[in-house]
Amino acid sequence: MQFNAANLEIALIWLKTVVNACLKVRFGQSEGFEINPVSFYNGNSWLVTFMERNELSFEEFAMLMLTTAPHLQPDFFNQIIAEHLPEGGDFPEFGGVKGSNHRGILPTGETAQFILAGNDLEKRLEIQRILSCEHWFAQQRILWMEPVREGEPMMSGRLVIDPEIIEQLTIGTVSKPRFSLDFPAEYIHTDMDWDDLVLHPNTLRQIHEIENWIKHNDTLLHDWGMKKKIKPGYRALFYGPPGTGKTLTATLLGKQTGKDVFRIDLSRVVSKYIGETEKNLSRLFDKAENKNWILFFDEADALFGKRTDIRDAHDKYANQEVAYLLQRIESYNGLVILASNQRANIDDAFVRRFQTIIHFPMPRPEERCKIWSGTFPPQIRIAQDIDWQHVAARYELTGAGILNVVHYCSVELLASESNLLDLKQLEFAIQREFIKEGKIV
Repeated sequence: MQFNAANLEIALIWLKTVVNACLKVRFGQSEGFEINPVSFYNGNSWLVTFMERNELSFEEFAMLMLTTAPHLQPDFFNQIIAEHLPEGGDFPEFGGVKGSNHRGILPTGETAQFILAGNDLEKRLEIQRILSCEHWFAQQRILWMEPVREGEPMMSGRLVIDPEIIEQLTIGTVSKPRFSLDFPAEYIHTDMDWDDLVLHPNTLRQIHEIENWIKHNDTLLHDWGMKKKIKPGYRALFYGPPGTGKTLTATLLGKQTGKDVFRIDLSRVVSKYIGETEKNLSRLFDKAENKNWILFFDEADALFGKRTDIRDAHDKYANQEVAYLLQRIESYNGLVILASNQRANIDDAFVRRFQTIIHFPMPRPEERCKIWSGTFPPQIRIAQDIDWQHVAARYELTGAGILNVVHYCSVELLASESNLLDLKQLEFAIQREFIKEGKIV
């Protein structure tokens, strides 16, 4: 972080020199100028690493710093212009706009053209090319130019830099996005490990297939040259009754492979207003692009369900939402997991595009026995009249249901200042769980 600050200060001084030199030429105080290359400290700095990795040109580096400057020094451009126009006045050639909260000048495409190209039309067109959607700046969501109202000059759009780039430049890391209307997803994690998760052997084998994809996908695409033949990303469907480990498995996949897992809140994504669902999905996938996040759509039936015959406008737009979602999922270069209680609820168009479909069945007696025997805390003594194999065979519960029973029993024992669990207490807790789930005791 020390070198981040030092190198940013060097970059801002360099940018100020460039802008001042341009203004001196514009106001007849100089006939031309030559900009010396910037020299940074060689310490651990995200800016230097970013420049070396992407081999930034002079124009690209200047564009990056132009867009960054107001985030570091809010009055950066105001101060420079005030030195050349001490009495104030309008200076439309410089471009720039005011923000809704920020009171300083925010650079636009016209600002970049003025500073980096002046009146040289060929150079101005090169700046326009850098700010186009075809340039890697926009494709990797580093920085871009906001669209303008119809009829206004295209280059009058405000320059925008991804807030995550600002975080990397300043503090050297990126904080996880907060749950909001613009990002309707929640970061999920767990302290549990694979040993704590009991699954059917077939289910576990297929989960390891996803692990293999995460570990070896880059080698497959780039070193083995398969990038042009197969689509990026990986799509999986988890289906089975509630409480069988779908969410925990997604979370453990992220923990095991070092990737962040975000659970999508579909209630915030799906909107009754036409076009709003697509906008919500667009913001979500734009944020997740190139992050290698695992996106977990829980209870996915609400959005990924079967398309209907078109009877009215509502059906038409509902089907458009599914088609749009299909397109965004196919182009996402990370892992997308859909979870559903029933496989049949998912639209066939999605099913055909899944790399894997994994069934999470109700645990069998042998799996339930393993869950029972490994879930109670070691502080609790199990009475001799409790036979876990007998309990597992008699009571059909999911892993989540068993955990609920364990939780209830543990609290009750703490309240009674006892650490001995007998069969009567256990069966009462199991009956309580059955009643809660609406099952016949």
